[in-house]
Amino acid sequence: MTTTTKYIFVTGGVTSSLGKGIIAASLAKLLQVQGYRTTIQKLDPYINVDPGTLNPYEHGECYVTDDGAETDLDLGHYERFLNVPTSQANNVTTGRIYQSVIEKERRGEFLGKTVQVIPHITDEIKNRIQILGNSGDYDVVITEIGGTVGDIESLPYVEAVRQLKWDLGDNNAIVIHLTLVPYLSAAGELKTKPTQHSVKTLMESGVMADILVCRTEHELPEELRSKLAKFCNVREEAVIQSIDASTIYDVPNLMLEQGLDKVVLKKLDLESHTPDLTQWNKFLQRHKNPKTEITIGLIGKYVELQDSYKSILEAFIHAGAENEVKVNVESVHSEYLNKDNAKVMLSHLDGVLVAPGFGERGIEGKISAVKYVRENNIPFFGICLGMQMAVIEFARNVLKIEDANSSEMDPETKNPVISLMEEQKTITEKGGTMRLGAWACTLKKDSIVAKVYKTEAINERHRHRYEFNNIYKAQIEAAGMLATGSNPETGLVEIVELPEHPWFVGVQYHPEYKSTVSNPHPLFVAFVKAALKHKKKK
Repeated sequence: MTTTTKYIFVTGGVTSSLGKGIIAASLAKLLQVQGYRTTIQKLDPYINVDPGTLNPYEHGECYVTDDGAETDLDLGHYERFLNVPTSQANNVTTGRIYQSVIEKERRGEFLGKTVQVIPHITDEIKNRIQILGNSGDYDVVITEIGGTVGDIESLPYVEAVRQLKWDLGDNNAIVIHLTLVPYLSAAGELKTKPTQHSVKTLMESGVMADILVCRTEHELPEELRSKLAKFCNVREEAVIQSIDASTIYDVPNLMLEQGLDKVVLKKLDLESHTPDLTQWNKFLQRHKNPKTEITIGLIGKYVELQDSYKSILEAFIHAGAENEVKVNVESVHSEYLNKDNAKVMLSHLDGVLVAPGFGERGIEGKISAVKYVRENNIPFFGICLGMQMAVIEFARNVLKIEDANSSEMDPETKNPVISLMEEQKTITEKGGTMRLGAWACTLKKDSIVAKVYKTEAINERHRHRYEFNNIYKAQIEAAGMLATGSNPETGLVEIVELPEHPWFVGVQYHPEYKSTVSNPHPLFVAFVKAALKHKKKK
């Protein structure tokens, strides 16, 4: 088989959460700045069709692409590092693979054959892996395989990789195996045995690792690298150390120092150039040397688990670097917030972001937070549900509609200032049925947002079922809360703001999904700037 696209597979061993996504994104960055068109995809072994219905406690944030795919949060890392949008093709789950094969079987496409894991499931996986490569848009496709080698769920994926390596030939497909080299403090030494076992498990499936990336808390001595190389059938220069870093954005530089890109390009028979990380390092320089710091309150109900708001936290890092300020994010659990303790919990903050979410838990706390920051002129940013809470708070406390609510929280409310979108009313299935992906929005001239975006037409990503109820629009605007952004086709209100407030903006969409190292999201940049101004005033 001849191919012009090169494939890199990233597998993990010993334990999960070693950072395959960050290693994949860092390598992709190093290849990208050497002129190679690079993309990354994630293969997830769980049987859910997508993470759209998964609890954030279970899986962290659900990331959304321009074309409306609900995906794993690693796709957020891919976009933040590469500044290239991902799509449906960049995230594949076992659920989607089996769904597709079963649909083909029902249509009679297998001509009565017995449908089996090999070849039918593995063929489907191979086809999905090659969709991006066959598009002609990429020189290199990096495929991250979720889970850990040896997991029963991962076996069909590892088998598909074995077949593809054989089909594509040695110089067109390689495997990077990310593993843990633990440090035993009692013995005072790093241990290689878990890595040896992990590589052996991979070999039992017929797959040889070409490169080992070793996660470690301590420097790997030469003799240890040499030992790993011998036991694991890799060259010594292909044993790469991945030491704990102070920030994920250090990892491309660390991998460059270790020569990961050189080893990869050599194995793929591609030319190595000097990577130009000038822009990346400018960002790192600003991120690591802030001139001052601010504290932003993040009001949500999943605050114990930082992965639930991953894109928001990263967007603050990008916007902080842009403003040369360190953004300390203080998590405030909305369930424990009320009108009586709002002053104690919020008065010291320089800005407050009310986070997205679903369901009624913690809702009244979010409304109390909005009331406090609105009345005390603290910069406010509401995202999705956060914007809806701002509308409910305004209706209750300014318009005096005491029972104003969202029909999501109270289906019987007589004043649903937030209501179910018209096209959602006939939907019964939960998965993949929300308003998803990029939608157009027209901004009102001279509004806060128009000045921030420096344009009057934007495209932002959505993930919601409920919307601003336009029946109340005239009443709300007359009282001072303006709808300054709306969808040109449906009239759906996308943005609300209070012009009389120092900085008060609520958006129905998710701006955090589009913030990258190269392009910090303008709304986050402006919000951080407003918070800095508020701090100086204090």
